[in-house]
Amino acid sequence: MAEKNWQEGSMLPIAVQALVCLTSAVAPSRAYANGFVSLNQLGDVDPILVWEALIGGVVVCAFLVAIALWIHSAQRRSNRLQLRRNAFISSAMNNLNQGVVMTDAQQRIIFCNDRYLEIYGLARSDLWTGMTGYDILGLRRKRGVLGVSDDEFYEKAASPNGLVTELSDGRAILVKYFVLPNGGSVATHLDVSEQRALSQQLASTKQFLETVLDNVPACVAAKNIEDGRYIFANRAYEHFWGFSRDQVVGKNARELFGPKSADSIEATDRAALLAPGGQYRNEFEVEVDAARRKVASIRIVVRNESNKPQFLLIVFEDITDRQSLSMELESTKKFLELVVDNIPVALIVEQVKDGRYLLANRSAETILNRRREEATGLTASDIFNAKEAKLIIARDEAAIKKRGMITEEHPISTKDGLRLFLTRRATVLNDSGEPQYLIKTHEDVTNRRQTESRMAHMAYHDGLTDLPNRAAFLQALTQMIEACEGTDEEFAVLCVDLDGLKEVNDVFGHALGDKLLIEVAQRLQDTARGGLVARLSGDEFGLIIDGKQPDAGLALAQQLDEALAPEFHIDGRAVRAGITTGMSVFPHNGPDGASLLANAGAALFRAKQKSRGTISLYQPEMDQQIRDRRVLHQDLSKAIKNGELSLAFQPQGIARNSVAESEIIGFEALARWQHPVRGQVSPAEFIPIAEESGLIVEMGEWILREVCREAASWPKPMQVAVNLSPAQFMHGDVVGLVHSILIETGLAPGRLELEITEGVLIEDFDRGLALLRRLKALGVRISMDDFGSGYSSLSYLQAFPFDKIKIDRAFIMNLGRNPQSAAIVRAVIDLGHGLEMSIIAEGVETLDQLAFLAKEGCDGVQGYLLGKPLPIGKYADLVGRGEAMELALKTG
Repeated sequence: MAEKNWQEGSMLPIAVQALVCLTSAVAPSRAYANGFVSLNQLGDVDPILVWEALIGGVVVCAFLVAIALWIHSAQRRSNRLQLRRNAFISSAMNNLNQGVVMTDAQQRIIFCNDRYLEIYGLARSDLWTGMTGYDILGLRRKRGVLGVSDDEFYEKAASPNGLVTELSDGRAILVKYFVLPNGGSVATHLDVSEQRALSQQLASTKQFLETVLDNVPACVAAKNIEDGRYIFANRAYEHFWGFSRDQVVGKNARELFGPKSADSIEATDRAALLAPGGQYRNEFEVEVDAARRKVASIRIVVRNESNKPQFLLIVFEDITDRQSLSMELESTKKFLELVVDNIPVALIVEQVKDGRYLLANRSAETILNRRREEATGLTASDIFNAKEAKLIIARDEAAIKKRGMITEEHPISTKDGLRLFLTRRATVLNDSGEPQYLIKTHEDVTNRRQTESRMAHMAYHDGLTDLPNRAAFLQALTQMIEACEGTDEEFAVLCVDLDGLKEVNDVFGHALGDKLLIEVAQRLQDTARGGLVARLSGDEFGLIIDGKQPDAGLALAQQLDEALAPEFHIDGRAVRAGITTGMSVFPHNGPDGASLLANAGAALFRAKQKSRGTISLYQPEMDQQIRDRRVLHQDLSKAIKNGELSLAFQPQGIARNSVAESEIIGFEALARWQHPVRGQVSPAEFIPIAEESGLIVEMGEWILREVCREAASWPKPMQVAVNLSPAQFMHGDVVGLVHSILIETGLAPGRLELEITEGVLIEDFDRGLALLRRLKALGVRISMDDFGSGYSSLSYLQAFPFDKIKIDRAFIMNLGRNPQSAAIVRAVIDLGHGLEMSIIAEGVETLDQLAFLAKEGCDGVQGYLLGKPLPIGKYADLVGRGEAMELALKTG
C-alpha cells in the first residue's frame, strides 16, 4: 500500500530530487572549472543559466525516476508471477496420487508433498528446516513404516524395479529413486496395493487353470490361427507325443511331427476353421514312435472381442484300444466342463484362503442342490444347513492342516433325501509350499453300503436258509450265558444232524437237496416256537432252548423228530429225512459257548455211533474221548512239523495166474505215523482226524513232495500212486502245488498217478471237474479210488476220462463167497475196458482172487498177496537199487 500511495502522491518530492540531482550535476563542474565558489557568489551567477541547469536537472531526474519505477514494477510483477507459478506447482504436486520427495545436492529436502505424508502417516510439523533424506528415513523407521536399512533402501529404490515396502496395514508402496544431474534427487512413492492384489489374483487364476489342465487326462493344446504355432500344451499332451512343453511351444505341426501326422493335423485344423459354430470333431490316425495311433479330437475356434478367430483350442484322446466306445462330445460345452463333467464322481475345487468354491462339475450339483454356476463363489455355509456346514468346514480344515489325503464318509442332504457319500480331500500347495486349493471328490456310496450291510448280514447268516450261521450261534450262546450267570436259569444246546441229505443229493441232485434244507429249516423254526435255530454246517443245525433241563431240551428234540417225520414234497417228489440229535446243558456241561457246542457235538457223535435217528445227552465220560481226539490232533500237527511221518509203499502188479507171473509195475504210497509214546498209529485213526481238522492239506503236501522226490531217485521208472483228499481240492491251489513239486523233484509227470475219491466231485462238481482237467493237462494220471462204494460213480465216469479205476476191496474180499460180488467185479472190468480205462483191484489176498481177476481180464492187482506196505528199502531190488547196494557193500 505504501508503494501504491507513494506512486499516487504529489510531484514535490520528485522536484526536490530533481533539484538535488541537478545541483549535484552542475555544481561540481563549476567547482572544478572556476574553483570553489562560496555561497555569496551565487548571486553573481547568470539567472538564465541557473534556470537552464534547474530545468535540465528536473528532466534528468524525471527520467531516472521513471526508469526506477519501471524496474521496480517489473520486479514486482515477476515476483507475483513466480509466486503464482510456485503455488501452482505446489498444488499440483500435492494432488498427485503418489508421494514425492526432492532433495538438493547436499541431500537437504527442498520439497515433500502431502501425499507422501499421508502415505506414511506423517504431519508437516514433523519436518524441520534443513532436514535431509536420511533424517526422514530415520523418522519413518521410528514410526514403524520402514523395515530396511538406509543403504538397502537407496540401493533397491534406485533399481529399475524399485523397492516395494509392505506396511503393517497390508498396503504395498512402490518406491523409485532418481538422482538428478545437479546432484539432487527425486523419490516417488506409489500405493500399488490394488495393482498387486490384481496381479496376484491373475497369477493365481493362471496357475489354477494350468494346474487343472495339467491334471486333465486328455491331451490339450492351443495354437495361433495366423501362423499355426503352438502356444500351450498340457502334461498329457507331452506324455502322448514324447515332447516337452518347451519343445512344442513356438513351433508348428510340420516342425514337430512326421509328414503323415502333420497332414492329418493341418487338415483337421482347416476343417475346424471352416466348421459352422466354431467347433469340429473327428477321428484320425497319427504316427507316434513309428506306430499308428487313432485319436478322437475336438477343435474349438476361440474368438477375440472383435469376434475374429484368434487361436485354436485342441482336445484329443487316444482311442486306439477302445475304438468301440463312443467319444461323441456335446458341442455346447467348453473344454474344461467337458473334462470335469466326465469324472464319475462329484468334484469340487475350493480356495483355501476363504473357503469359496471355484469349480464344480455337473455331478456335484446333486450334493450342492443347485446348478454349479450358482455355487461358484459361495462357501459351505452359504450352501448347506448349519449342522452339515459345520461338519464340512471342520473336515476341510483338517485336510488343509494335514496337507495330504483324507478319506471319510458322512451323510449329505440331497433332493433324493439323506445320502451317504465317500469324500476324499486333497490339498494342493502353491510354489511356496502353502495350501492354495482343496480338491474334494464325493462319491455316493449309499447303495454300496447297503450292499455291504446285506453282506454283513450274510456273514452271520446262512445264504441258503437265511438262518443264523455258526458265528451268530456262538454269539447268541455267549449272550445267553451272560444273561443266565448268577441265576438258576438253565438252557440246552442241541446239535441236530440231518440224515439222508447225501443220498438225496446223489439221487436227485444238489438243487433238490438245497430245497430240502430250506424246508427242514422252516420246520425247525416252526417247532422251536421262537427259539434260536442256526445252520452250523452243511447238514447240521443248532438250537438253543431254555426251561427246566434236560426235560425241555429232550422234549424239543422229540418234537423236532416228529415234525420232520412227514414226507417233504419237493418238485413233485416225495422225500423223507430224519434227524439225529446231541444235547448239552448250561451250566452243567460247559461254562462257555464253545464248550457247550463242542459237548453237544460230542453227544451227537455218540448218537450217530449208536444209531441214526436217536437222541443223546452229553455225559462227562465223553470228555475223555474228546480230549483223546484233541490230543491226537495236536500230536498229529506236531508230527508233521517234527518229521514223525513216514512213507510205506505197497506194490501194484499185472494180474496173472500166480504171484511169480504178476510183474510189479508200480507202487501206492501210504502214510505211516510212528508216535513217540503211542507207537505206530493206525491210518484209520489219524487220517479221519486230519480230514476233519484240515491238517490233511499240510500233510498231503508233505506226502506228495516226499513221494515224488523218492520216486525220482529210482533207477527204474516205475509208476507211483498218491491219494489226494477232497480237502486238498477245496483249500489251496492243488494244480499249482502238483506242478511246482514235479518241477522241484524232476519226476516225469507220466510216472505220477493221483488217486481221488468221488468226494472230490460231490462237494462241488463243476469246480472239481475243472481241477481234474487241469491236472490231466500236466501229464499226470488220474484214477478213481474205491469205485463202487458211492452213488454217482457212473455219472462221474461219463463226465471225466479217468486213466484207471480201482475196485473197492469190499467186492474183492467176497470173491468166491458171494456171487453178486463176482458179477459186480466182472461188470466193472467190462465197463472200464469199454471206456478205455485200466482196472486195478485192491485188497487181493488169495491166489483164488488173483486167478479170478486174471481170468476176467483185470489189468492190475494190489494187496497183501503181492506185498504189504513197507519202507521202499524193502523193495530195493524192484526199483533197481539192489545192484547198487551190493556194489556199495563190496567197495565200502
